Amino acid sequence: MDAPTYAILLAGALAGGFVSGLSGFGTALMALGIWLYILPPAIAVPLVLICSVSSQLSALPAMWKLLDFKLAAPFVIGGLLGMPVGALLVAQADPQNFKLSVGVMLLVFPAALYFIRTPMAFTFGGRLADAAIGFAGGILGGLAGLSGPLPTLWASVRGWTKDQRRGVFQIFNGTVLGAALVLQIASGFVKPNVFSLALLALPGTLIGTWLGMRTFRALNDRNFYDVVLALLFMSGLSLVWSSIAPR
Repeated sequence: MDAPTYAILLAGALAGGFVSGLSGFGTALMALGIWLYILPPAIAVPLVLICSVSSQLSALPAMWKLLDFKLAAPFVIGGLLGMPVGALLVAQADPQNFKLSVGVMLLVFPAALYFIRTPMAFTFGGRLADAAIGFAGGILGGLAGLSGPLPTLWASVRGWTKDQRRGVFQIFNGTVLGAALVLQIASGFVKPNVFSLALLALPGTLIGTWLGMRTFRALNDRNFYDVVLALLFMSGLSLVWSSIAPR
């Protein structure tokens, strides 16, 4: 691997780890937009899963007190049911259309939520709606490691505190992405060269996660809300650009 390629690999790992440490999700959102410039989806997706799970595990001891398993349970159950569906779609998904569709969603919804400054606390659908959102997130997690966007957007209108959202994201993403990684390894989708790339990317992931956790502790509820929406929006820009940029 030449120096420019390694620099891009490390930049994606560092950005993905930082966002994951900050918000409890987002390794794929940040890293995919960078790694898809140098890696095909068949390699980038399992690499994202490995780095995502590594980031979640490294953050777990520091975030343990924030974990609310009762609040996260519907998301996790739905996510585990949806994840195999997404994994089965990997071979059929068109990478350009997929990136464009997810990117547009991440431009529209966070922008709309940002300009609605009145605090929201929707209770529509209760735990059943939470499970449905988890199911959809599980499909995206199995397909491309993007389990976080839909539950994150949903949590933004539920009126939860910063710590509640962070705890839910940590449990949901760690569980769904861990299951997706196990499934892809068992199915033979993860090739040996992916593990070699993961070893190169891991230092950036762990350093980024540590920096992200330190930043999380400095934010209040409103700051955290705005940062999460901004990260989602920037991720949308990255995905849209990578899907339409001339090659």
